[in-house]
Amino acid sequence: MSIAAQQNSNMMVALNDSQWALVNQLSSTLSSQQLNWLSGYLAGLAQSGQSVQAVQSSVANDKKLTILYGSQTGNAKSVAAEFKALLEAKNIPVTLSNMADYKAKQLKAETHLVVIASTHGEGDAPDDAVELHEFLASKKAVKLPDLKFSVLGLGDSSYEFFCQTGKDFDQRLADLGAKRIIDRVDCDVDYDDACQAWFGAVIAKISDELLQQSATPAVTSNARAQASNKASVYNKKNPFSASLLESQKITGRDSVKDIRHIEISLEGSGIQYRPGDALGVWFKNDAALVDELLQLLSIQPSATVELAGAKYTVRDALINQFELTQSYPTFISAYSAFTQNKQLIDLATDKEALRTYLASRQIVDIVREYPAHVTAQQLLDCLRKITPRLYSIASSQDEVEDEVHLTVALLQYDNEGNLRQGGASSYLAARLEAGGELGVFVEHNDNFRLPDDPNTDVIMIGPGTGIAPFRAFMQQRQADEAEGKNWLFFGNPNYTQDFLYQTEWQRFVKEGVLTKVSLAFSRDQEQKVYVQHRIKEQGAELYQWLEKGAHLYICGDANHMAKDVHDALIHVVVEFGGKTAEQAELYLTDLRRAKRYQKDVY
Repeated sequence: MSIAAQQNSNMMVALNDSQWALVNQLSSTLSSQQLNWLSGYLAGLAQSGQSVQAVQSSVANDKKLTILYGSQTGNAKSVAAEFKALLEAKNIPVTLSNMADYKAKQLKAETHLVVIASTHGEGDAPDDAVELHEFLASKKAVKLPDLKFSVLGLGDSSYEFFCQTGKDFDQRLADLGAKRIIDRVDCDVDYDDACQAWFGAVIAKISDELLQQSATPAVTSNARAQASNKASVYNKKNPFSASLLESQKITGRDSVKDIRHIEISLEGSGIQYRPGDALGVWFKNDAALVDELLQLLSIQPSATVELAGAKYTVRDALINQFELTQSYPTFISAYSAFTQNKQLIDLATDKEALRTYLASRQIVDIVREYPAHVTAQQLLDCLRKITPRLYSIASSQDEVEDEVHLTVALLQYDNEGNLRQGGASSYLAARLEAGGELGVFVEHNDNFRLPDDPNTDVIMIGPGTGIAPFRAFMQQRQADEAEGKNWLFFGNPNYTQDFLYQTEWQRFVKEGVLTKVSLAFSRDQEQKVYVQHRIKEQGAELYQWLEKGAHLYICGDANHMAKDVHDALIHVVVEFGGKTAEQAELYLTDLRRAKRYQKDVY
């Protein structure tokens, strides 16, 4: 008998037709994580010699907590992983899943569920949460009277639709009959303390019930354990002290923009990143800005304040620990009480007017306009903690090794004769000298990845600093000797002043790495031209690339550019695909579900 025949014979002996039917029926309902767990579980049974029936009674009635996360930039994913580790340490059975990998129909089998979801744009769900979000709002959603749940929302209170995705999940689960473990918590950008409080409250409610069901720790798959072992020891709470190698301006002298190419050394860190990831940067506030604020409030820089049981001077605390360059509603709410100014108090209750007011003012501008008598401690109590800024990584480690590169636009503007600059961008571009140290960590972004198959074609749309990850993409594609074609759409104001990394793109074209470049310099002609115009002009070819399997990527401004590009893509699919507008939307939705339409927008 041949080897192939022997193998076929063994397969037929191993399982009969009825058993194969049961296996197929079960596997079709399982997520990839559940399949991984099951394979390890069955292997363990085989080694121990136990039958499924022998252990079924010990697990069949076990309840567990399922954590589902939807994350655009990685924050919700990190919070979910932290919560999972905390539950495992307490021997509470738990599974963790990205919403994109979770089959919505599994909800009816869940007993305890927590949802951790971020919000981006105008109340939009993260890309990996869209499908589950839409399912729960549809008529297909099943009733869930036996489910207990809680929701943690992540967002930014400066935006109109603060934590809208979390609010949606909370309401829809309740409408389906599920019961809340605890009420939803909405977290602002400084979310650490709120998350810890939520962790504790959920655990207090579920511990007795779940621990009564299972006396053994939750099973962790080998794959997850290996991934955990490989994770960097450096993260948001424990950043690596890196050194700045270079901050070079890459726009021309007459450009309306000041954009810097930043190089940072990661030598000795062991940090690994992939194209598509972001670098988190902890920065310090400008000492001159802090001194201006303290002078306006007549607070002595040496005044002592207490934070988490430790004492600092107010000046040091403001430089290192509090957000001053981005204004936020919670500051207005707290500070207005000290001013007793009716106009400011009324402004705090008008959300639309407040967003407009805050958009062009830093904390010091508000204090200058509405002075108050506050102590150093009272001032800090009005402020929120500083949070790191995330920048799309502009390099591949196969090219730069123990370095990481960024493309940073220096934010600066005039406010009544006072120069105002972005906190992190000015720190990197102007205040930190070469050799200076800064705290960094990598935020992995699995929603913005090159295709696994190097033969797949890639379309990249990245105006302005949105070019950053595509520089990393091309370095990686060259290192991998990828055969797939690459097409770049790039736009900025002027060709001679703002063609970022121009010589590198020319080299990529010359060496055959970059197949096609479509440029849109808006101010080089009387009528402004943007990348969305180039997309429409070359729509026939772009649609053919998509039909042949190309992956599509967008990086840059979420408020305007990403919407305009999406509308242009709809136009292309309608015109060259012969579809209606609704069908075109579904076409792009299908691309997104297949991980062929990915966005890194901010």
